[in-house]
Amino acid sequence: MSSSAHMPVAVRPRDPMRFAEHGAERLDVAALPMLSEIERSVAALPCDRPGVRLTGLSGLSELLGPDGGIGSQVAQFCNGAPQHVRAILFDKTQAINWSLPWHQDRTICIRERCDMAGFGPWTVKSGLLHVAPPFDLLERMVTIRVHLDDVPADNAPLLIAPDSHRFGLVREDRIEAVVDQCGVHACTALAGDIWVYATPILHASAAAAIPRRRRVLQVDYAGFDLPGGLQWSGI
Repeated sequence: MSSSAHMPVAVRPRDPMRFAEHGAERLDVAALPMLSEIERSVAALPCDRPGVRLTGLSGLSELLGPDGGIGSQVAQFCNGAPQHVRAILFDKTQAINWSLPWHQDRTICIRERCDMAGFGPWTVKSGLLHVAPPFDLLERMVTIRVHLDDVPADNAPLLIAPDSHRFGLVREDRIEAVVDQCGVHACTALAGDIWVYATPILHASAAAAIPRRRRVLQVDYAGFDLPGGLQWSGI
């Protein structure tokens, strides 16, 4: 059965995380009316790899844009009109059941290289140009995760360290200490939920204890343009 056929439970506890306080918040069933459209947009993508970076999907781009059904809900978390600047589809299954250690997302996706002070190193991921920007740029960004499938505690929900985005750029040897100080929250979800979090928040993903399909559309947003002629790659 398609995940778009899932219906939310009538009553469930409100998640305690709040964006303004903790750097993360769940928007219950906020994407449920759009799930079928999202699934159609990503149906032809490979499903034999952990993540697929998305580009050239015009229908999905409109849905995620500032006037789209999902993008319009992100505006409240952005300082400015939200631009979708990068998207990745994560598809975890019984056969592909990976884990990721605690980390911060530290790169952005750019159309063309333009060397500027504070931007670097440059890398190419799945044919798309990426660069590590000054960290204060990342602090102004927001990331969302649109859940296409249910993600209970045993199906590898995203783990976040609440409020860790306020620690700035966390050195690798300090990550464990910051996570211990902030604690850990499991971002469980139903199909159609959207998790919104500050892009630099420390996060991780364990392998699913009882693996089954877990598709998540992750999108980075920015409410500002880049300096010096640099351009966001977009979708």
